[in-house]
Amino acid sequence: MLPDKVQKIYQQAGADALFLECDFLRKYLTDFYSTDGYVLVTENLCTLVADPRYYEAARRKFRNSRIRVVEGGYKEAMEFAAPYHKLGIPYPFVSAAALRKYEEAGHETLDCMPALASFMVVKDAGELSRIQKACEIAEDAFNALLGQIREGMTETDVAALLEYYMRSLGASGTSFDTICAFGANASMPHYETGTTKLRFGDPVLIDFGCKFEGYCSDITRSFLFGDDKRHDEFKKLHSIVLLAHELAKERIASGMTGKEADAVARNYFRSKGIDDKFTHSLGHGVGLRIHEAPYLSPKGEEVLQDGMVFSIEPGLYIPGEIGIRIEDTVTLSGGRVTSLMKKTSRKALIIL
Repeated sequence: MLPDKVQKIYQQAGADALFLECDFLRKYLTDFYSTDGYVLVTENLCTLVADPRYYEAARRKFRNSRIRVVEGGYKEAMEFAAPYHKLGIPYPFVSAAALRKYEEAGHETLDCMPALASFMVVKDAGELSRIQKACEIAEDAFNALLGQIREGMTETDVAALLEYYMRSLGASGTSFDTICAFGANASMPHYETGTTKLRFGDPVLIDFGCKFEGYCSDITRSFLFGDDKRHDEFKKLHSIVLLAHELAKERIASGMTGKEADAVARNYFRSKGIDDKFTHSLGHGVGLRIHEAPYLSPKGEEVLQDGMVFSIEPGLYIPGEIGIRIEDTVTLSGGRVTSLMKKTSRKALIIL
């Protein structure tokens, strides 16, 4: 007998069997993470094929469960799949070479990712709990970091210290490479953290997140390291970004499309004549991956629903001068936005 969620995905996919080798999809269906392995879902059975590195851990986890664990690799997985003609394969996450191998083995393939995505986009209580914990760890780590930042530290120094705090508080790793940008470096939204040293009066942007039991958090804070009275423009733009952030939280609701949600912040920036400085989308889904559906962007057509988790991250960027972004991970509940970030300030902090 299949677990309920797995059975519904199988039925919706319309294949004789689902055959998955992508790590985060294996994690989603079995709640077991490994860097290698295969999951085969048939009408009445979910089988995890684990290689020797993971077999013992998987066997212990799934003792007395509805998931069968067998030891092996690709050869064994294909042997289990052999009786099933039509295989559901998540097309976006397999190579053309892999698809050819399945077809050469006599299988017809179809894309099962739409069925998987329709369930993954709405988080259940267990998933929400893990994301909430990842958010709490990230915020606690950031608050611990603020008192340790010193002039002369490099961006890499600050990022490493933040990542240490997240690990020490229970994170299994980072959601993505931490972005720490001093001064004008923040004008590049996806800046690569480097060796620039912190100086008194510098604006600082830190975009970071961590994983807890596989699930991600995402947060950005922008602040000043000391006030040298030469950053009035930073303070002005920060207040505009903060208002756009709060407007988005207030006005985004279930039933909106991602495009309509994005427009809440984008139209506010347009009213100020600076929408050209908002160079990315308002947000993206957060879950087992740091970027997933739904997408709150000018092209986002997906309808937002209760239980979805996504970022709200308006920003303004003046090349070579200023970059400001304020980001929370949020969820929709009762039709409205609820922030999962409750422990850190979004205001224009001045620390020293």
